Amino acid sequence: MENMILDRLTTLGHPQRIAVFRLLVRRYPDAVPAGEIAAALGIKSSTLSVYLAALKKVELVVQSRQGTSVRYQAAVDAVAEVTDYLMRDCCKGRPELCPPSSIPSQADGAQVDTPKRNVLFLCSGNSARSIFAEAILRTEAGDRFNVYSAGMQPKSEMNPYAVEMLSTKGHDTSGMRSKNTAEFQTPDAPVMDFVFTVCDQAANEECAAWYGQPISAHWGVADPVSATGTDAEKRLAFQQAYGQLRNRILAFVALPFTTLDRAALQANVDNISTIKDI
Repeated sequence: MENMILDRLTTLGHPQRIAVFRLLVRRYPDAVPAGEIAAALGIKSSTLSVYLAALKKVELVVQSRQGTSVRYQAAVDAVAEVTDYLMRDCCKGRPELCPPSSIPSQADGAQVDTPKRNVLFLCSGNSARSIFAEAILRTEAGDRFNVYSAGMQPKSEMNPYAVEMLSTKGHDTSGMRSKNTAEFQTPDAPVMDFVFTVCDQAANEECAAWYGQPISAHWGVADPVSATGTDAEKRLAFQQAYGQLRNRILAFVALPFTTLDRAALQANVDNISTIKDI
């Protein structure tokens, strides 16, 4: 096992191999096609194949097939083995020798019952999906959460179909707008407890680490803005995205936050990504 751990550390020591692995972790538990990984990181397909083969050899990545598509998923249990090895071997099993620099002190115990937790939803344009998620969580549990949304490359305004959908569902959109992720990475920005990406493109992009090490997950939803066809067909796409996000958010607010430790809470928010039915 020790040789495997050392091989994993060596493999992750390569800047582009670790970039591939980071992307797969951000997309976890999704299994991502190789072509999407190559496009997101700007790596040639032949070069990416070499990197993926190296990651698979040390069991940091698992491969699966969906139809004719070969997909890759991060093997998070392998990372846990590396971390455990470093703690036992390098830190001699003494966490006080190698303390995490920014993980909140309650990370290993039950979550502190704070008045409100801060939640940020991210997507590429912040014009529809993340706006939906922000509005839904505010409506369903605004007394328990401070809710925000932003985009990696925000649009100048919210999508009109999204605004129409929220209005028909009874959400107040008067104070909502498209925002840049940078607004939430300033020194005076709220410290996030949860950060969720709701589109694949946002999850594929690597951004600066969030202060305080918030719990994060990828809840990817198909982009309704890209829907084509009649107005009715476009509205259906927005209805499907809204319904999928609402189901996930209802599952999120139902979690027993005060009784779950950080690891259990992370596992639960990861599992929520599999909820797809409207």
